[in-house]
Amino acid sequence: MPYLIDAHEDLAWNGLNLGTDYTLPVAETRSREVGEIEKRRDGATMFGWPEYSRGQVALIFGTFFMAPKKYRSGEWDSMVFSNNNEYHRLIQSSADYYRLLVDKNPDKFRRVLNHTDLDSVLEPWKDGHGTTPHMGILNLVEGAEGLGSLIELEEWWQMGARLLGPVWAGIRFCGGTLEGGAFTSEGRDLLNALAEIGYILDVAHMNDVSMTTALEEYQGYVICSHANCRWLLNNPLNQRHLTQENVRRMVERGGVIGVMPYARFLRTDWDPRDASRQVTLEDLANHIDAICQIAGSADHAAIGTDFDGGFGWPCVPADVKSIEDMQKLAPILQNRGYTLEQVEAIFHGNWERILYQALPES
Repeated sequence: MPYLIDAHEDLAWNGLNLGTDYTLPVAETRSREVGEIEKRRDGATMFGWPEYSRGQVALIFGTFFMAPKKYRSGEWDSMVFSNNNEYHRLIQSSADYYRLLVDKNPDKFRRVLNHTDLDSVLEPWKDGHGTTPHMGILNLVEGAEGLGSLIELEEWWQMGARLLGPVWAGIRFCGGTLEGGAFTSEGRDLLNALAEIGYILDVAHMNDVSMTTALEEYQGYVICSHANCRWLLNNPLNQRHLTQENVRRMVERGGVIGVMPYARFLRTDWDPRDASRQVTLEDLANHIDAICQIAGSADHAAIGTDFDGGFGWPCVPADVKSIEDMQKLAPILQNRGYTLEQVEAIFHGNWERILYQALPES
């Protein structure tokens, strides 16, 4: 089985908001969270340490995510902000969450900040032995609209952030999934500051005009951590997913796109009660294949599950019960003619290439 790098997991949001303990098996967490917590997440958790291990998950991009207060999911939702002070506190809380997760479980998790850390996490998997139980955690800021000043970007870097997506909903810096238009002058200042520090830019959640600007103007490395192919969807509600031109521009920039196995982002008419509108990993493979066809290679498609990021089981492909089952994607791709080397690129190699290009040596 190829080891997996998953480019989008909202562990801190779930841990701080819902009290989810990712050191436990999925079944135990689901039994603890049945009912109200499942409703808040819109599904049961997909993650647990045994499932990470059996699924050969070598590295994740663990997010710092908090939403503007006007998008609060309910009174229970503590991961929202209305000003910079609240946002800064939540960023710090998220960083502390990951630090404590590693400190309390040194046999399971390791922070990744540079090449040295990346080597330590990945080399045993590259050797084919899988002798280390560690799963690496690399931090990604998802939505920076609570930023107080550009100086804070340096603080976030010291906290462990290495990737940043400027937008979630939209407006302040650029247009996003829910609001806004083009990049603002403040947004362009942000792009310049991110490049100077060395952040990898995540264009996920940008609308079309903003993504075009980012890919034309950003001077550093670019990814799209979690998005699918808009042209494969039937009347999507907004510009959350990528057009063919978006994909071409990403390929031209040497970027990598993480496809996401959320059932409604694979088939907009998904209905778990209707057998004719089911979703499986074959549908996810369609999105991977569409990216590869435009790219002319398997060098730009990857995985960014966003499991537990506002959805869980059963709002996923029917053949997936936890992160462990993402391994079922490998034979599906091979049956479509992808070589083992191409499957490995999609599972981990493409993310590795970007990370070794962009992260500091030590």
